[in-house]
Amino acid sequence: MNIPNFVKDNLIALEKAGFEAYIVGGCVRDILMEREPKDWDITTNARPEQMLKIFPQAKYENMFGTVLLPIHDEANNVLEITTYRSEQGYSDRRHPDEITFEDKLDKDLERRDFTINAMALDSQNNLIDYFGGQKDIRAKILRAVGEPVERFKEDALRMMRAVRFAAQLGFSFEPKTERGIMKMAGSIKFVSKERIHDEIIKILASKRPSEGIRDLHKFKLLQYIIPELEDGLNVKQYHHHIYPVFEHNVLSLKHCPNSAYQVRLAALLHDIGKPKVFRTINGQGTFYNQEYVGARMTEKILRRLKFSNEDTERITNLVRNHMFYYDVGEVTATSVRRLIAKTGKENLKDLIDLRIADRLGSGDLKPKPYRLRHLEYMLEKVQHDPVSVKMLKINGLDLMELLKIEPSPKIGAILEVLLSEVIEDPELNTKDYLSDRATELDKLDLAALREKAKEKITEKKAEDDQSLKKSFKV
Repeated sequence: MNIPNFVKDNLIALEKAGFEAYIVGGCVRDILMEREPKDWDITTNARPEQMLKIFPQAKYENMFGTVLLPIHDEANNVLEITTYRSEQGYSDRRHPDEITFEDKLDKDLERRDFTINAMALDSQNNLIDYFGGQKDIRAKILRAVGEPVERFKEDALRMMRAVRFAAQLGFSFEPKTERGIMKMAGSIKFVSKERIHDEIIKILASKRPSEGIRDLHKFKLLQYIIPELEDGLNVKQYHHHIYPVFEHNVLSLKHCPNSAYQVRLAALLHDIGKPKVFRTINGQGTFYNQEYVGARMTEKILRRLKFSNEDTERITNLVRNHMFYYDVGEVTATSVRRLIAKTGKENLKDLIDLRIADRLGSGDLKPKPYRLRHLEYMLEKVQHDPVSVKMLKINGLDLMELLKIEPSPKIGAILEVLLSEVIEDPELNTKDYLSDRATELDKLDLAALREKAKEKITEKKAEDDQSLKKSFKV
C-alpha cells in the first residue's frame, strides 16, 4: 500500500502525540482497488485545537472539525485532517443540524455514504472495515452504510454520487440501496444545480458514461435533471435510424470516441430537439430544423445546470452544426473554409468525433466512412496549406502603403511572386526582404513573373496534396 510520505508522516505525528489517526474514505478504497488516489483525508480523535498544537502551520476555520494542513507541493494543496464526528438532523438536506465530536472511529465511519468509502487505514497499513467495504469491492457492489433511505435523506446528492461511482468503477447496486434511491429520487430537486453540475461532469468523464445516464433514468433521477432527454423515449426515427431518439442519444454517448466531457455531452444532447419538431408529412416522419431547436434547448439546459459560458458555447455549437453536409463529389476548398468559419477551427475534430458517435449510435457499423476521411483530409489541406499568401510576412495593405498604389491586380501579382520565392527558400520570409523585393518587382513587367509564380505554386500544391492523401487514405 503506497501511502505518500507527507500523509504517513502526519499520521505518525498524531500517533506520537498520543492520538489515533487513519487515512479514510475514497483514498482507502482506491488503494485497495490499486487506483491512484486523487485526495488524501485523515481522521483522528484529536480535537481541532489539539491538532493546531501539533501542526502550528495548519488552519481551522469551520465548524466540522476539519483542520487544513498545507502540503507545500507544486500545486499548494492542503491535507484535510478531521476529528471523528457524528451528525444529526439534515433539515436543509445537505448540512447536519448538529455535529458531535466523537472519541471512537466507528462513530465517524457509520455516518459515511457507502461501504466502499467507510474504511480506514493506519500508518502500519492496518485496515479497519466495520461495514464490509472490502468484500463489496471484491464483489463490485455499491451498498449504502446502514439504512439507505436515511443516508439519502441526509444528503440527496448521494444518489447521484452512487450513480457516478457505479459508472466510474463498473459496480452494480445492492438491491436495498437501489430501492432507496428510487424511493428518495424526488429529493434531488432540493440539491443545488452547482453540485448536480459537478456530478454530471464526473459521470460523463467516467469509463461508462452511458450506463450512468441509464441509471439516472432507471432510478427516476433524470426527470429532475435533464427531463428533455426523456421526451425522446418513445419517439420513433426513420431512414437509417433503428433506435428511438432517447436510445440513440444514449448510444451516441456510449460510442463517442472523444473523452472530453463537453463532446460527450454534445453526443448525448445532439438530437434533443427531435421530439419538439417531429411532424408527419406524406406518411413520413420528419425532424426539420431539429439541430437549431436542439441548440436552443441545449443552451437552456446548460444555463440551468450552471455550466460555464465557455462550455455552453462549445457544446451548443456542436449540437447546432452536427448535421453539416459533406459530399466528396461536391465539396471544394472554399466550402470547407466556410465550414471552418461557421464552426470554428478549434471545434473541427470535436465535430467529426460527434459525427462518428452519431453514426455508431444509429447502428451504423462504419464509424468513419470514406467521406469523413476525405473531410479530414480537406480540413488538413486548407488549414495547413503551405502555399497560401497568408503565410507571408507582408500583406496587401502593407504593399499599398509601401508602394503608394491603390488596390489592383498588381498587388496580387506581386504577392504571388513573393510567395513563389518563399516556397523555394523559407528564410526569405521576412518583412525586410519582402519589402525590398516588392519594391524591385513594382518596376518590372509582372505578367511573365506571375506565370512563373503560378507554376511553382501549382507544383508545390500537387506535391503536398499527394502526401496528404496518403495520410488520410483517400
